[in-house]
Amino acid sequence: MIDEPSLPIDLMGLFADGNTTGRTLSVSLPPGRAVVSDEGKGDAPAFWLSDRPALAGMWARLRAEHARSGLWPLLLDGRRHDEDFRPWGNGEVLPEEMSSPDLHDPADLLSSWWDSHTRIDDDDMLTAAERLAVTAPYGRRWPGLTSPPAVRTDPDRASDDFADELLTTCGSMRLGLVAADRGADAVTVAGWTGPTNYTNDTAEISAVLRDWEHRFGARVVGVGFATLFLSVAAPPADREEALAVAAEHFAFCPDNIWQGREPAPLGAYAERLIDNGSWAFWWD
Repeated sequence: MIDEPSLPIDLMGLFADGNTTGRTLSVSLPPGRAVVSDEGKGDAPAFWLSDRPALAGMWARLRAEHARSGLWPLLLDGRRHDEDFRPWGNGEVLPEEMSSPDLHDPADLLSSWWDSHTRIDDDDMLTAAERLAVTAPYGRRWPGLTSPPAVRTDPDRASDDFADELLTTCGSMRLGLVAADRGADAVTVAGWTGPTNYTNDTAEISAVLRDWEHRFGARVVGVGFATLFLSVAAPPADREEALAVAAEHFAFCPDNIWQGREPAPLGAYAERLIDNGSWAFWWD
């Protein structure tokens, strides 16, 4: 008698090395399909996508089985009113064009991005004073990585709770599964290109997310066309801590701050980070 595969057949193809030995998944999945990049050069599926919106509690159950299944769950959001559910439904992803997060140092990346985002150019729409005011009190000086605040809750429990919160506010999100060792790497493995106006290599994003996993107990929970949603087990507890975290956020995703420049962008943004157990990013 031939043993049944430990994983459904459409999930086994997600593993690039083809090795699914010991992989198990006891959670019954809703109807869905493996999605292949529509723009890349390979024919291997990049991720699995449910046909319908995810149900409450499903993300947590799949997250709990990650160590056995090797599959990281994502709540995936498509472009509003887009029948193709871009970029996920139509395979608008580029997994083959991404490097490895191992190749990138998060501190170097954030420092470089900060320098780029605070540079004053002749054709800048802002004056030099206005540009410096955006990142006050730091101006052009990169403050460096902040020391991690105290962990408030278990990171896994925080991510489970945030997943259900996301589904409450964005009920159309579908369930995704990615063959990734950790949540930070899932966006690269899936070939997500949301920050493409700032970087064409999502592995750079993953390198920073890995660091935030370690320092802030962050977990990647949801991903949209150009949005990213993280749970955070160690949010800043006061304005000083929040300002330092806000600087990292500006380097990582300046559109979070640039979209609201009155009256003190970084300071106003930092206020919203205090005791906040989730972070959301949007790249224009």
